[in-house]
Amino acid sequence: MTPWYWLAALFLFHRSLSVFAGNTYQLSNKIVGNDFYDNFNWEAIDDPTHGRVTYVDQPTSKILNLTFTSTDTFILRTDFTTVLDPKGVGRQSVRIRSNAAYTTHVAIFSIRHMPQGCGTWPAIWTTAPNAWPNDGEIDILEGVNDQAPNLSVLHSTQGCTMPNNRTMTGTPTSTDCVTTDTSNAGCGVNFPTSFSYGPSFNSVGGGWYVMERNEKKITVWFWARNDPSVPSDIINGASSISPDGWGNPAALFPSTYCDFPSHFQQHNIIINLTLCACYESVGTKTNGLVLGGDWAGSAYGQSGCPSTCIDFVNNNPSAYTDAFFDFEYIWLYTP
Repeated sequence: MTPWYWLAALFLFHRSLSVFAGNTYQLSNKIVGNDFYDNFNWEAIDDPTHGRVTYVDQPTSKILNLTFTSTDTFILRTDFTTVLDPKGVGRQSVRIRSNAAYTTHVAIFSIRHMPQGCGTWPAIWTTAPNAWPNDGEIDILEGVNDQAPNLSVLHSTQGCTMPNNRTMTGTPTSTDCVTTDTSNAGCGVNFPTSFSYGPSFNSVGGGWYVMERNEKKITVWFWARNDPSVPSDIINGASSISPDGWGNPAALFPSTYCDFPSHFQQHNIIINLTLCACYESVGTKTNGLVLGGDWAGSAYGQSGCPSTCIDFVNNNPSAYTDAFFDFEYIWLYTP
């Protein structure tokens, strides 16, 4: 009989090999075209970020063509035909939340076009319902007023910071992820290329955003559509993927000084498009972040856009002709 200590040593050896080899994930869900209607819930709620929008339910979004699909396309957009009453409701738009919730996983977003225009604030992010910021928030794609590059951010409660030195291509904006320390700004990373956001992103046909989340790290990659280095398993939808082979990410958030299981719980994926903020005078812009207040409206004065954000949104519906997401697919991978 093999001594117990040899069995223990063998177990630890195999465990170390597994850690060294990195995590492998299996394809668990493909969301394409009409699948978006079955996999997401339309949140017809007041905008938590005080945007100049009215989020509509799924039937309304279909009737108004704010969402529509084809075989390999899902469009999500804001209204671009209505002049708004300054005393009335905001521009009709869409916010959706995934029915499924995730902890350890990889999400691949193939996006051909993202919303652009003065006052736009599109986002793809994850959080838990009704517990912000206690259960954490992960921003994958986010920006305002066509101002590249993309910004990925973690938002947390006390006890979560990031190291200064990380192996990534992006540039940190803050190492403190705690919302109360940063006026809700969190710990962000600016991506290294302007093609990661806004009109520049759209000019090359979009690209891929990929997030890996596990107990040791939260990682975000971006490849533009014309980037020759995009991994083939991302393009082809491989049944099994190993992200450790994809090269340095744009944003890396390690668990070195942040216990992820206690700060980031099971999250849903949220996709939304809001406009401006109702409190335009609140907040100042520092190193690409707005500290205090809501982002798109408070950053509007430094964006080069005309008028004020709310007046512009109210009176210029045609400016939002290009304010839409075009998703080719979302692929979800789990251990």
